Parts: sequence; structure tokens; C-alpha cells
Amino acid sequence: MDTSPQDPMGFKQRTDLEPVKQKLDEIRRQLGRVIVGQESLIDDLLAVLLSGGHALIEGMPGVAKTLAAKLLAKTMKADFSRIQFTPDLMPADILGTSVFNPEKAVFEFKPGPVFSQIILIDEINRAPAKTQAALFEVMEERQVTVDGHTYPMHEPFMVLATQNPVEQEGTYRLPEAQLDRFMFKIIASYPSENQEAEILKRHHRKRLDDMLDEINPVVTAEEILRFRELTRSIRVEDDILQYIARIVTSTRQHPLLFLGASPRASLALMQAAKAYALMEGRDFVTPEDVKRNAVPVLNHRIIVKPEKEMEGVTPSDVIAQILDHAQVPR
Repeated sequence: MDTSPQDPMGFKQRTDLEPVKQKLDEIRRQLGRVIVGQESLIDDLLAVLLSGGHALIEGMPGVAKTLAAKLLAKTMKADFSRIQFTPDLMPADILGTSVFNPEKAVFEFKPGPVFSQIILIDEINRAPAKTQAALFEVMEERQVTVDGHTYPMHEPFMVLATQNPVEQEGTYRLPEAQLDRFMFKIIASYPSENQEAEILKRHHRKRLDDMLDEINPVVTAEEILRFRELTRSIRVEDDILQYIARIVTSTRQHPLLFLGASPRASLALMQAAKAYALMEGRDFVTPEDVKRNAVPVLNHRIIVKPEKEMEGVTPSDVIAQILDHAQVPR
């Protein structure tokens, strides 16, 4: 009996992705040993990793934003670097600088902390615009240009940034051009009462450091690159591509929006849908994959009209409206 997955449009599975799914499930399991109640956050991080993108994680202090990023890096055999953004941070503190070597009588480039594979930028909105702009090239082109020399990043390269949405003192608004370079804006929510009780039980029984020591690497950098190739090979039918275009272009004519999403959002939504299909062990994309990823892809790329924002309308509300009205492929 044929038990291979089949999508609503009648296409059967052609590629056995079960070994990949098992690896991804093991990453979920490892993170779940420490983090409680953030399953959606973990899935979003995995989708961004598989897509080769970057993620901005927003949430109140203490909801495991930084911890989730650190643990994800720990499940991979890849170089990890953490940068704490502060108001006095300069671009050279991130990218590196040329230092004069008196013995050789030449300037030598000393790489900064961005020269790693998994980069965690903590409280990204605490650095001024000049420092924010230093990330534009490395996030988009995966290279750094200093003193006329270009230095490529080592793949897999991924930036994970966190920010607090409510604290305004000593913070700077991220430029729209930089926000657009993040594939996802992930909202980390508060845990439920039962989930918070489980957090207390775990920390009552064991110290956090001891729990972190139990997290083991699951995948290598080479495996991640192979998974990304598999993600790119996931099938997307023309009707699904039209559906993605319909959703994104709807943001440009929506009466509640001042600014809609660019074609970069369409590409991100397609890639995210492919990644989620791979995470489910499928080699084809369904409309549900698109709908599931619409909010994290679009919520930081659209701007609600100021008067509507004052009435309490949020980007997520508008995206929900668009999804409700967009014709779904059959």
C-alpha cells in the first residue's frame, strides 16, 4: 500500500526526506529540553536556517529570545559569535579593522566578531544608525569590505538578532532597509500558566548551566548546506506561486497600509514555505505552508497607516485580513 505523502493537488512524494526530518526533529527535541512553550519560535528559527536567511526575534525580556538563539547554535557544529549591541558600539567593533604591523611595515586586517557562521546580535536596536548600516553588506551579500578589500563569510552564515519592543530609552529604530534584510521577524510570546509552572519545575530540579551542558550537536555545517540545497529543490506549483504573489501584492493596495511589501518578501515567503515543507518531510509546498509563514515574513515589511495604528490595528491584523480574502489554490 502506498503511504507516501500526497498534497491536496494530487502530487505524490518523489524524494525520501525522512532522514532530514529526523535530524530536524532531534534539534527540536534538544531545544525543548531547555525551552518550554516556544515551539513556534523554534520552528521559525529552523525555517530561516534552512532558507539561508536571517531572523529578528522580538519579545519581552525573559522569554528565552537569546537562549533560543544560543541553543540553536549549540545544536550545530559551526562557529558561533555573540555581539552585545550598545550605544557606543562602532562599525569597526563588529567588522574588524586594519592594524599596523611594525615588523612587516604593513597594515593587517584583524577580523571582528561578525566573522563567524552563526551570529547572535543581542539587543540590536541599542546601536546607532552608523553601526546598523555596517550590517547591510554582510547580511545581504555575505561579505565585508574594509579598506578596499572584500572578505567573504564562511557558509552557512546566519544572523540572529534580538530586540525588546517596549523599552525606548537608549534604543534606535531599525532602518526599513535593514528590517527588509531579515527574512523573519519572530514574536516570542509569554508562556501559559502551565508552561510557566513547567519552567519552574525544571529550574527547581536542575541549574540552567547543567541543562545547557546536556545539549549536544546534531548537525554539521556541511549537513546544513546540504539541507539548504534540498530546500531549494522542493517543488512549488505555479498556482502556489500565484498565491504567494497575490498575498504580497495585496499589501501594496491595502487601505490600512502606508507601505506594502517588496518582491523580496515574495521570495522570502516562497523560500520559507519550501523550508516548512522540508521540516514536515514533504518535497512539495501546500497553501498551508504559505499561510503559516505569511506573518513572520510580512509583519516587519509593512507599515500600518499612523491613524489606523492609533486605533490599535497591527500588521498581523492586516495580514490576517489579506489571507482571509486571498483565493486559495485548489
